[in-house]
Amino acid sequence: MNIVCIGCGKESLSKDEIGVNKKLLGESVTEYYCMDCLADYLEVSVEDLQDKIEEFKEQGCTLFD
Repeated sequence: MNIVCIGCGKESLSKDEIGVNKKLLGESVTEYYCMDCLADYLEVSVEDLQDKIEEFKEQGCTLFD
């Protein structure tokens, strides 16, 4: 499945990008942001998002399997 960023049009978003969109915006989202656009949208840094992804993985979140 080729998922495209609704912000910039980047193609083939990674599992982590899709997972963090679902985790932070709600599992029912149908449109996704790449890391850069999601960081801009949430007014945080990409590094902040990467740190959260690692936290979610350590917690066993299944969105990142």
